[in-house]
Amino acid sequence: MIEIDFDAIYSQSKEQKNATLLAQFNQLTEFHYQHCQLYKNIIDTLGLAPTNGCLELVPFLSTQLFKELELVSVPKSQIIKTLTSSGTTSAKVAKIYLDADTAKLQAKSLVKIMQCFSGKQRLPMLFMEPSNLIADRRGFSARGAGVQGFALLGRDHHYALNPDMSINWQQLEQFFTKYQGQKVLIFGFTFMIWQYFYQAVSASGKTLPPLDAIVFHGGGWKKLAHLAVGKTQFNQAMQQLFGKAKVHNFYGMVEQTGSIFVECEHGHLHAPNCADIILRSEQDLSVINDFGQQGIIQVLSALPHSYPGHSILTEDLGRILGEDTCSCGRKGRYFEVLGRIKKSENRGCSDTYQEVSHD
Repeated sequence: MIEIDFDAIYSQSKEQKNATLLAQFNQLTEFHYQHCQLYKNIIDTLGLAPTNGCLELVPFLSTQLFKELELVSVPKSQIIKTLTSSGTTSAKVAKIYLDADTAKLQAKSLVKIMQCFSGKQRLPMLFMEPSNLIADRRGFSARGAGVQGFALLGRDHHYALNPDMSINWQQLEQFFTKYQGQKVLIFGFTFMIWQYFYQAVSASGKTLPPLDAIVFHGGGWKKLAHLAVGKTQFNQAMQQLFGKAKVHNFYGMVEQTGSIFVECEHGHLHAPNCADIILRSEQDLSVINDFGQQGIIQVLSALPHSYPGHSILTEDLGRILGEDTCSCGRKGRYFEVLGRIKKSENRGCSDTYQEVSHD
C-alpha cells in the first residue's frame, strides 16, 4: 500500500514532488503489473518497463480501455464498490473497482484537498442533485461518487432537486431560510447547476434569502458552449443566485476519484502533492515541456491501488501555465482545460442526465 502524506497537500516544490511521485508510481506500476494480467499484457505488448527513471516514462492507459476491459488488481472478493461512468453516445460503461484501502485513500485525499478551499469546519451543505442518486451504496455513477465524496465536507445535507430534476422547493426554501447570511457549501456539476437549478429558479420569479456560499462545481462545460455560457458569466450567475459566493471549478474523473484539480482564487487548476499532469502532443504523444503550449492531458494519481488507474491519457486538451509560481501560494503545476479532442466522445464526470433513463 502506497504511503501518502496528506498534510499541507500543496506544499511540495518541483524537485521534492517529482522524486516522491516517481517512487510511488514505480511501486504502483510494478504492483499492477504483477497483479492485473490485462495490464501486464498491455505493458508487455508495448515493450514498456514497469519501473523507470522519470515521470514521463510511467506507462499510461487510455480512458477508453476502462470501457473495453475489466481492469482490477485485487481479488474480486475485496471489491467493496464499483464506480461507473458512461457517455452520451455509447452504450459502453467504464467500471472502476475499489477495495477498502483505495476507497479510504480517495476519500481522505478529497477532504484534504477541498479543506484548502473551504476550511476545516464542516459547513451546512446543499447538493444540486436528487437525494435518491446515492441509494445504492455498492455502486455509483460518477455523479453519485462525487456526491458521496463531497458529503464528507459538510453537514445537514439538503438536496435541491427531485428525482425528475425539478426543483425541490421545500428542501430549497428550508435550507436558504435556515442558513440565511451564513457560510454554506454548494456542490454540483456545472451544466446541471445552470440548467436544472439556476435557470429554473430564475424562471420561477422567486427570491431566495442570501447566503455566503462556497460553490464547488465541475464537468459539463461543453454542454454550456452552445448557450454561450463561459466561466465569467457562470460565476456572476452564482453571485446573483446566492448573494455572496466564492466559486471553485474543479477538474477530475471517475477513473481517478479523489485526486481532483481545484481552481484557485486566480482561476488556475492546481495539482496536489498526490497527483500531477503531463501534456502530450496530439501528433505523436511526445511530452510537451513548454508552458503555454496546447496538448493532450495525461493525469497521474498515487491513489489507485485496486485498479491500474494511476496514469491515464485523457481525451481533454489543456495548457500548463506554470509550476510552483502561482500567486495563490500553492506549489505544484497549475493549468487550464481547453476542451475535448475533436471527435472524442462527449463524456465527463457530470454523467449527463438522460430524460428517459435515470441514474
